[in-house]
Amino acid sequence: MTDTNSIGLHEGSASQLAEKLNHLLANYQIFYMNVRGYHWNVRGSDFFELHVKFEEYYTDLLTKVDEVAERILTLGHKPVHAYSDYIKLSNIQEEKDVHDGKTCVKGVLKGYQTLIELQRELLALASDADDEGTASQAGDYIREQEKTIWMLNAYLSK
Repeated sequence: MTDTNSIGLHEGSASQLAEKLNHLLANYQIFYMNVRGYHWNVRGSDFFELHVKFEEYYTDLLTKVDEVAERILTLGHKPVHAYSDYIKLSNIQEEKDVHDGKTCVKGVLKGYQTLIELQRELLALASDADDEGTASQAGDYIREQEKTIWMLNAYLSK
């Protein structure tokens, strides 16, 4: 009997990674819903610009939700899928009734900063476990989101 899973990772490491990925998944789901809310409810002189930008963000976040869940399954574990679990696990808090454009953008910025922090932790854990698949996924997300943070900060400095 072996202590590795079907993709050759040590089962203990795969379990730790799946737990960290489920934490990340919860944060993605809550952040996704926040950005959806910003898209629906933003008002003001930047409405047209922000409405389109928030749709771009939530579309990308939804893709990443699916990719993170599928990575958990690839590791041989189950992704959490109840919003009650997401609320318990997420560092990102639900945003309600936010409609001011600048406040919405600050919420997006804070959400991406939280995701990057979690993904850096995941990247370190994946590297220690020789899990190139998870490390690559986390690294790709970090790179994209760092650029987004730069752009959001540039927007807020206007």
